[in-house]
Amino acid sequence: MASGLHSNLRFAAPEVRVERRADGALLLRSPQVLKPQARAVGEWLIHWAARTPDHVFLADRAGDAWRRVTYAQALDAVRRIGQSLLDRGLSAEQPVAILSDNSVDHALLALGAMHVGVPVTPISPAYSLMSKDFAKLKYIFELVRPGLVWTSDPAKFAAALDAVGVAATPLDALLRATPTARVDAAFAAIGPDTTAKILFTSGSTGTPKGVVNTQRMLCANQQMLAQVWPFLEDRKPVIVDWLPWNHTFGGNFCFNLILRNGGTLYVDGGKPMPGLIETTARNLKEVSPTLYFNVPRGFDLLMPLLESDADLRRNFFRHLDMVFYAAAALPQNLWERLEKLAREERNGELAMLSAWGSTETAPCATAVHFPIERAGVIGLPIPGCELKLVPSAGKLEVRLKGPNITPGYYKRPELTRDAFDEEGYYRIGDALRLADGNDPARGLLFDGRVAEDFKLLTGTWVHAGAVRVKFIAAANPVVQDAVITGHDRDEVGALVFLNPAAVKDLAPDAVRAKIAGALRTLAAEGGSSTHPTRALITTDPPSIDANEITDKGYINQRAVLQQRAGLVDRLYAAPLPEDVITPAR
Repeated sequence: MASGLHSNLRFAAPEVRVERRADGALLLRSPQVLKPQARAVGEWLIHWAARTPDHVFLADRAGDAWRRVTYAQALDAVRRIGQSLLDRGLSAEQPVAILSDNSVDHALLALGAMHVGVPVTPISPAYSLMSKDFAKLKYIFELVRPGLVWTSDPAKFAAALDAVGVAATPLDALLRATPTARVDAAFAAIGPDTTAKILFTSGSTGTPKGVVNTQRMLCANQQMLAQVWPFLEDRKPVIVDWLPWNHTFGGNFCFNLILRNGGTLYVDGGKPMPGLIETTARNLKEVSPTLYFNVPRGFDLLMPLLESDADLRRNFFRHLDMVFYAAAALPQNLWERLEKLAREERNGELAMLSAWGSTETAPCATAVHFPIERAGVIGLPIPGCELKLVPSAGKLEVRLKGPNITPGYYKRPELTRDAFDEEGYYRIGDALRLADGNDPARGLLFDGRVAEDFKLLTGTWVHAGAVRVKFIAAANPVVQDAVITGHDRDEVGALVFLNPAAVKDLAPDAVRAKIAGALRTLAAEGGSSTHPTRALITTDPPSIDANEITDKGYINQRAVLQQRAGLVDRLYAAPLPEDVITPAR
């Protein structure tokens, strides 16, 4: 919760147990014991179909209206789909592959597969629709060898289907089956170690990694969350959500939160980009969420619409209890604008929360469940998930252990072996630090990616993630993203990707002046390793095929530096080229 805001929601007390080792490592645990959880995701669906059969579970757009599916209808469809998959001989070794954006049909197929022990592999639509060579898609299909492929739009995905040499199966064909005892037997055979999903992450290399998500991971993670956020069980949650289900934030965190707690998920066909954010606004004008999840880029684009449209703002805040951001740090200016609107519309009765984790952690490892004064705090370890903070290059590298942690990477034993340390902790690659060294219960702060940090020629460490966030905030709103440079150089620099919406009406000199002003502001704060001294605007957008950007829109620092080494050299050329921006020009 932001300064000045409060909430009537129930939260667990902010507590953490800290064990300090002789080597400087810290072990952090919640004092809460993790309570028993469901055996499988399907148990949640069965439970709510029996208790609240007519309550709406899922909805998506059907023209101007909403197509709504109740819990009872969803279970019936899931059992029919499960029967069809068994009839077709699918198994744990023959997963279902989904090429589609979010939709009711997507959800039913995924739940149907998991219900009978068939893993589901939702593949990023970007690998099919944004890629020119389909290399990542081909790699995934060769690795997974799915027994069935489904797409919501065969025409739209035709080129991708042709590239991997498969035909899509229509959902109608799967819904024709009449469920038999085989479905019940297959569901009864599911155990905690049964693979539920294979989720592919981009990582820092060009080859996607298939993260095994077990039933234990998904079920334990929701139980962990419910114990620190007990308000989830006080009233049925309603969300309007676009976050893609091929990623863990949307597909595990948001979707499973709704299913576990018997809520309603309205599929938002919008996205955080110009031309599609308007769809999100339309949906939020019709449906009042109780919880709202987004990434910082989504809030950045939604905020002007909320500020300028009273009807949208009124409906958005009408039943809203919580605003949640994750996946990257929320710029403080967005935090303060949200805070202002919450004061005006709800008298400040709104929780502003965050959490931290990854695909390998199902995804939640820490969560905020106490008041915080500004963006950046990621909370405390949730029950059952243990954090080990290991000193590394002036930071604390975090490693994790618990029932929410992946057993490894699909058919990649060498990656699995390297992902865990000698004590069995998962190496996530992030650094964390205590918000207050004297009071650990005040939470943890994200401290960047360990692999992105580097040294200047002076031997001084540059913490690239922190520098990037400061620079983007100082140059708001013209800079959409930046890659920090300076490895084995004298000074820190930045390759800049502009915000198209913010600069479309600005003259090039005005854009340069804004960036130069940001460099001056940061220079005045001091510290040669904490800010860029030069910047270069790159006009070519980051390439998904070159792995410069993930399909969620996050910049891969390492890949950009490799692909654009010539621009980095230009940034440090002598004499300084005219297009290099400095505080003085």
